Amino acid sequence: MGTVVSLEWDGADQALSAVRTVFEAADRRFSLYQPDSELSRVADGSLELLDASSELREVYATALGWRGETGGAFTPHRPDGSVDLNGIVKAWAMAEAGRVLGDGDWCLNVGGDVLVSGQTASGGPWVVGIIDPADRASLLTAVPLVGPRRAAATSGSAERGDHIWTRGREAAEFVQVTVVADDIVTADVLATAIVSGGAATLDDLTGRFDVDVLTVDRDGGLRATPRMRELIAA
Repeated sequence: MGTVVSLEWDGADQALSAVRTVFEAADRRFSLYQPDSELSRVADGSLELLDASSELREVYATALGWRGETGGAFTPHRPDGSVDLNGIVKAWAMAEAGRVLGDGDWCLNVGGDVLVSGQTASGGPWVVGIIDPADRASLLTAVPLVGPRRAAATSGSAERGDHIWTRGREAAEFVQVTVVADDIVTADVLATAIVSGGAATLDDLTGRFDVDVLTVDRDGGLRATPRMRELIAA
C-alpha cells in the first residue's frame, strides 16, 4: 500500500514467511492503489459492501466503532462518502503480524509506525525516533517503549503531505501527532483522529484513553502529555 515493512528479529524463516503473507494478503484485499482489490471494487461501487468478504466487513465495522469513539474525527469514509479503510488497515495488519510473531524479542516497523515485543539484543527497551516534520533528516526526540507500551504511531503531513481530512478547517492545527499506546490500532487511529480534530480532540481523547501523545503545530510548537514528557526525559 505504498509503504515499507521492516522487521528486526531473530527467529525462524517460516515465521518471516507468515508475516510476509499477512501484508501481501492485506495489500491484495485493501489497497486502493490496486483497482482490482476488494476494497477498490467496494469504493467504485462494483461490489456491494454486504457482498464483501467477512474480513473486509469486520475491519469496516471496527473502523465504524472508532468513528463513534472519536466523535467522527476518525472515519472509514472519504468526504464524498466512499469507503476508505487506509486509516486502519496498516495498523490492523501490523497487529495480525504481531500475533503471528508471538512472544519474543522483535520490532516491526511499517511506514514509521512501530510495534514491538520484548527487548533489544543489548537487553534494553526498543526506542522509537520521532521525525522533525520541518526537517525529515532530523529527529525531534526519541522515546522508549516500556512496560505495556508496545506501539507508537505518527500521523500528519511529514511523510505523505496533507492527506487527512480536517473537520471544519482549511488546514490541520497539528502537522504531526505521535501516539504511544499498548496496541498499534489504538495508537494509529488516535494519531489520525487528533490530526483531524485538532486541539479539542486532543483534550477529549487524552482524557478518555490511556495513551501518551506528542503534537507539533504549524508554528513548530510542541505539546506533550505528562507521561510522554517522562518518556522523552528517559
